[in-house]
Amino acid sequence: MAKKIVKKSVSKIEKDDTANLKEIGERLKYYRKKAGYTSSEYFAYENGISRPQYGKYEAGANIQLNTLMKILKAMGVTLEEFFKGFN
Repeated sequence: MAKKIVKKSVSKIEKDDTANLKEIGERLKYYRKKAGYTSSEYFAYENGISRPQYGKYEAGANIQLNTLMKILKAMGVTLEEFFKGFN
């Protein structure tokens, strides 16, 4: 019976992680547009980021912290501002 509880807990964590990554992606999209970039590809190109990979970040793919900080710097956004009110 303990295995079922652990399995459910892991599943819940994975769902939470997916939801958090989706929210990060939505915030990236919001701040990109706020910075004046209507195109995610143009933003990525202008800032030396892989265009396909940046598109994946906005869609909710896993992102490393140093990559997130590079992107936010290009947008003129601090980590504190980006994560303000984050669930």
